[in-house]
Amino acid sequence: MNKVADSVRDAFDSAFAEIRQAREAFTPQLKTREIGTITSVATGIAKVSGLPSAGSEEVLKFPGDLYGIAFNVDEAEIGVVLLGDYWHLHAGDEVERTGHVVDVPVGDGLIGRIINPMGRPLDGKGPVVSSARLPVERPAAPIMDRAPVTVPLQTGIKVIDALIPVGRGQRELILGDRRTGKTAVALDTILNQRDQDVLCVYCAIAQRTSGVAKVIATLREKGALEYTIVVVTEGNDPPGLVYTAPYAATSIAEYFMAQGRDVLIVYDDLTHHARAYRELSLLLRRPPGREAFPGDIFYIHSRLLERATRLRPDLGGGSLTALPIIETEAEDISAYIPTNLISITDGQIYLSPSLFELGVLPAIDVSKSVSRVGGKAQRAAYRAVAGDLKLAYAQFEELETFARFGARLDEDTRKVIEHGRRIRACLKQPEFAPVSVPAQIAILRAVTDGFFDKVPLEQMTDAEQAVRMAAADIPDDVVERLGTAEPLSNADLETIIDIARQALVAFPPKPEPRPDAVGKEKA
Repeated sequence: MNKVADSVRDAFDSAFAEIRQAREAFTPQLKTREIGTITSVATGIAKVSGLPSAGSEEVLKFPGDLYGIAFNVDEAEIGVVLLGDYWHLHAGDEVERTGHVVDVPVGDGLIGRIINPMGRPLDGKGPVVSSARLPVERPAAPIMDRAPVTVPLQTGIKVIDALIPVGRGQRELILGDRRTGKTAVALDTILNQRDQDVLCVYCAIAQRTSGVAKVIATLREKGALEYTIVVVTEGNDPPGLVYTAPYAATSIAEYFMAQGRDVLIVYDDLTHHARAYRELSLLLRRPPGREAFPGDIFYIHSRLLERATRLRPDLGGGSLTALPIIETEAEDISAYIPTNLISITDGQIYLSPSLFELGVLPAIDVSKSVSRVGGKAQRAAYRAVAGDLKLAYAQFEELETFARFGARLDEDTRKVIEHGRRIRACLKQPEFAPVSVPAQIAILRAVTDGFFDKVPLEQMTDAEQAVRMAAADIPDDVVERLGTAEPLSNADLETIIDIARQALVAFPPKPEPRPDAVGKEKA
């Protein structure tokens, strides 16, 4: 009897094992669909009911291949931000859950392409080839995964590289009134990354179509589109698409950072992003706060910019440098959104309308601009030639005010003012003309040592150009050291000084003005 019972038990065990294996291997062919209904549609948003399992920021599918993000998840209904043309939607239309959050294609196939935040091509070059997809909302890298910002990101703009240095992995805010050259500063920085092994992402946020076309034409003409990805939303796009744009662009940039590459991202500009979020929040009945912006406007920008960093070498050593642009009104940098972003970023570059009107381009106000990373992200060669430049320029700006009243000036004051005028003339720079590191070092050394002080102001442009051309004669071994963290030797400095001095021999010294006429010179 025991043998019979054992054989029966073994037979049952074998049968149950086969049933268990078949059950685990079974894949159901039917997929459960959860369908809801639109209850109302407004500008850029929709209210949906009948989706009790939908999660926050989940993508919902609407008729006409339209998608939206679940923003307000309430018990009775869901407030959805629409990501496309919504004019065909009506109350009663069906809405389906997708089970995932909004994502964007990433990979080398995006380099040189122009896309919208959903990854759809806008350049007429066919579908975008991607190697993966990443969520547009991702947590920032933990602090323990980050490395200090010590490697400079050369902008090619003399006043920035010398006085307001930007490092790879830094967040440097560009702010100023409308039409003061903010985008031009960012574009110059992108153009200067040619042959620097830095990939660029330009994110146009609710910009005019003509403005975006001009930027793309400049990038294509200068050959910068070869290493740049352009993410575009136009001024007439739905606010949901505008809100998503900078996050999608950042996910694209983070993919390359994780591969160990250095990436520069430009957000142009976050004023439009804040306004789009304010519009969505007010439509969704979220309570407004200061200046009618919702209380979490600080959070949406901080979680965006915190993603810019430099990773540890054992994690690839890649970096993501962010240049957010913000627009001020009537030079008020203490307004709500500018104040928020100044507190989030690692410094700011302020462009002054007054300097712009005077023709001082780029119109960067050195006294209101700062880099909180500072000299740690600056090459030693710059520290050697531009150490006292900012102080001398600040002293000049203070004394220039008194000189405009026609007061009699002593000889020392007159020399400070004349030297400051040469500094300002040397820091001027035409648009889309980045200056190489050797040329910058030669010019800065010449102005610091006072070689330009005898050159008439009307000849300063030609004199600076002569020094820039002469910088090509700097020996290769010195040029190589300029690109490293190694400090310049006295012999290297003497070589640069001799080249700059010889370049200015052709410019005769200006005549000495009468002491009683100095104060009456035009500033």
